[in-house]
Amino acid sequence: MEIACLDLEGVLIPEIWIAFAEKTGIEELKATTRDIPDYDVLMKQRLRILDEHGYGLPDIQEVIATLEPLPGAIEFVDWLRERFQVIILSDTFYEFAQPLMRQLGFPTLFCHKLETDENGRVVNYHLRQKDPKRQSIFALKTIYYRTIAAGDSYNDTTMLAQADAGILFHAPQNVIDEFPQFPAVHTYEDLKKEFIKASERDLSL
Repeated sequence: MEIACLDLEGVLIPEIWIAFAEKTGIEELKATTRDIPDYDVLMKQRLRILDEHGYGLPDIQEVIATLEPLPGAIEFVDWLRERFQVIILSDTFYEFAQPLMRQLGFPTLFCHKLETDENGRVVNYHLRQKDPKRQSIFALKTIYYRTIAAGDSYNDTTMLAQADAGILFHAPQNVIDEFPQFPAVHTYEDLKKEFIKASERDLSL
């Protein structure tokens, strides 16, 4: 059996932190792993900015409640599930993802957790493990699953390299240029074709 492993933000849903930055007008919160490869550095920056401006988890969740998956994402996930087992490997947080997972039909999600105080202030974050996307692919391969992965950012590249086949989707040009070993596509139709091409089975659109 082959498993399709997908990043979430930028691949299936909008970037949550960018949406929150646009709502609040805080430009610094627009930084993502496309800009800052070190996730720990990025998250510490985000928590510092939230503190400085007095925002907490409920404020972020209020914005998330207004978001929808990217156009075509729901149909793409449905298409993929008919042909592969599907797992979402994300650096988002369970406290963020629930409304969007519901719209996507609740695919399996591996991500992280936030720690908040009694006032909803985000005081810490807890990664599932170091380099969790790559480690998840590695673990799946130890139980003899073949993996095909797609992502858009620096923090996806170790996952793509660990997988039997890796695909860049909606990636910025700097990531495409730095990782030419991965095919890069920008539409769900082309992403379907890459999954078919990477599969060892006789699949069709």
